[in-house]
Parts: sequence; structure tokens; C-alpha cells
Amino acid sequence: MGRPRAFDETEVIKAAAELFAGRAYDGVSVDDLVTSLGVHRNSLYKVFGSKRGLYLAALRWYLAERVQPMLAGLRSGPDPAAELRDLLGGVDRHDLDLLLLAVVERAPVDEEVADLVGGVLRDLDATVAKALPGQPSDDAIAVALTATILGLRLRARAGGVPPEAGAVLLHQIQAQP
Repeated sequence: MGRPRAFDETEVIKAAAELFAGRAYDGVSVDDLVTSLGVHRNSLYKVFGSKRGLYLAALRWYLAERVQPMLAGLRSGPDPAAELRDLLGGVDRHDLDLLLLAVVERAPVDEEVADLVGGVLRDLDATVAKALPGQPSDDAIAVALTATILGLRLRARAGGVPPEAGAVLLHQIQAQP
């Protein structure tokens, strides 16, 4: 009989999500995970199978616990247009980082990651389309705004972007006849 697990699996997954969101999959080694998470290498492999297994668990947790609640708030808030403005203006929103990095780094080379993030991006597009104030549902505009939201976050990670950039874009969309 093996020893009882000495760590909380959910806490390890949450901490791994933060680590991957900050440094991306390729920027985190197994040694980094062992050191940062305080989990023995053998335990990590026993529970998650591999670095990829932990990454997938972290990505699933992150999408369910961070991104989906954010989308639910955007859909059901009292003022979806204000929520959309906040999302577009939220260049400091670190809750989009793991999604952004998964889209850029892992989705092109990992079909399972591509499926996970593809579903969330479609959900984000649909949510944004419904939140467009005064606009009929327009999938092309929603996709462009989703790309803008992620692009603004990418630029913010790289050293800054004017916080009003997203709001200006939304204003221009609203002004269109």
C-alpha cells in the first residue's frame, strides 16, 4: 500500500495554472513544477502522468473556474455593454493569460488543447456578440472584438497599451450605422 497523498490536487492544479499563465508551457520545466508546487517528481507523474497531463488539468480548471465565470458575468450582468467595455479596457486582466498562451503556443501543436481553447473562443465570440450594445448580432464583429481583447492582453504583457484602446474600438463599432 502506497503512502497517502501529501498534497491537495486542486491546489497544485491552481498553482500550476498560475505558473503556466505566467511563463507558458515551454517556459516551465518539470523541475520548475516540482520546485514551485512543492510536489515530488514521482507524485507529479503518478497523479498527472506527465507535464502535459498537469498542463491539461490546469487548463481545464482555468477555463472552468476563471474564464467561464467571466463569460457568465458578461452574459448575465445588468449591463452587458458595460461588462464588454470593462473587458475591452481590462488590459491588466491576468485572467486571460493562460487562454492567450494556450491559443498561441499549444493549440497549433496539440489537438486536445486546440479543441479546449477553440470551444472557449467560440463561446467568447458568442458572448461578445450578444453583449454588443445597439448592434444586431454580428459574428464578424464579435470575432474581431475577441481577437482585440486577446491582442490587447498580449500587448499589455509585452509592455503596455493605452487602457482606452479597447473602449475606443467599441465606441467606433457603436457609432457605425
